[in-house]
Amino acid sequence: MKPAGVVRKVDQLGRIVLPKSLRKRYLMNEGDPVEIFVQGDHIILERYRPKCVFCGSMNEVHEFKERYVCGECMGEMGFLKR
Repeated sequence: MKPAGVVRKVDQLGRIVLPKSLRKRYLMNEGDPVEIFVQGDHIILERYRPKCVFCGSMNEVHEFKERYVCGECMGEMGFLKR
């Protein structure tokens, strides 16, 4: 993990502001979902990318009945006709 050299205070509602330079570098826009992970005593923020509910793949993911399923798993289940 590489420090960004930026210090921000947490406000009364528990919010922090990510600097514009970081949002630009990591292609984060207003309204984009962010996933929060905890690893030991570290809090990690990542741009949210949907994962397949079956195999965890992030490749070729489609929404199906409010869940995310990858093309390979959909093919295995017979949902895709090729």
